[in-house]
Amino acid sequence: MSIMSTIKMAIKKQFMAGLLVTIPLIATYFVLRFLFETLDGILSPLVFHWLGYNIPGVGAAVTIILIFLAGIITTNYLGSKLYVWGDKFLVRTPLVRIVYSAAKQFIESMVSPSSKAFSEVALVEYPRKGVYAVGFVSGQSRIRDGAAEQVMRMVFIPSTPTPFTGMVILLPESDIHPIDITVEEAVKILVSGGIVTPDTIVMKKGGLSREEADATR
Repeated sequence: MSIMSTIKMAIKKQFMAGLLVTIPLIATYFVLRFLFETLDGILSPLVFHWLGYNIPGVGAAVTIILIFLAGIITTNYLGSKLYVWGDKFLVRTPLVRIVYSAAKQFIESMVSPSSKAFSEVALVEYPRKGVYAVGFVSGQSRIRDGAAEQVMRMVFIPSTPTPFTGMVILLPESDIHPIDITVEEAVKILVSGGIVTPDTIVMKKGGLSREEADATR
């Protein structure tokens, strides 16, 4: 492989990694800001006309209601058909499908109780010994160094308070300490910045169970 090809591949890899991180965050910010400001601009004069005074945050409240309504619509027959059609359209659209599919799969992994993408919540000593971080066991890989080979677990370390971003580290299974909380409970800890935290976090004995280890393969 030529030097130019290597450089192009490296640039492409870094660019796509940047897209996966920035586009969902930027899109979410601008969409919510647009909704808040638009609804505030429409509803504030009406509320003032009816009540004689403004209600701060009316746009935000209506946006939350609209999100719930969108959930209700997409769970009925006609709404689900429209959602499936739109989903297929986005998945087949060049460039958009890369970001959309990755973001959708990741978010579903974080919020869906039935998802097996994250098999276990665990504590790992990161970024140094004696300091524990909450992570999600997401898979495994074999690292080969000459004739020696070692199975390493992949652990996603989410950031706070936006657990949809973070980093992936590889650790031997002995360095992973599963804890007795669900993925949903762990997300609450992260989103709240540690405010919503169990009084006691119990480490499971024996590490990953056979079923949990198989689920990461």
